[in-house]
Amino acid sequence: MQSKRLKKGDTVKIISGREKGKTGKVLKVEGDKNRLFVEKLNIVKKHQKPDAKGKGGILEKEAPIAISDVMFFCNKCEAGVKVGYRILEDGKKVRVCKKCHELLDA
Repeated sequence: MQSKRLKKGDTVKIISGREKGKTGKVLKVEGDKNRLFVEKLNIVKKHQKPDAKGKGGILEKEAPIAISDVMFFCNKCEAGVKVGYRILEDGKKVRVCKKCHELLDA
């Protein structure tokens, strides 16, 4: 399961689908379903009926994207990269870019 490699707030690059090549920030990760939501990408229109809380209409919202269709975006490499792990001297496990070996967890 890839869900542990990507977290809320990470920048990702879409590598397949109609949004291919675009980058955005992860809003939410659904690890059990292997899907995530990316800010302002994969927008769909949802027809909402009026209810007691508010009025209805056609709403635009982010739809989930498969985790396999995105890659972590490294700011130093300026590209989509694979994520690896390294254990620091103090025993803390951190994510690293496999291309430039930059620490991803600050």
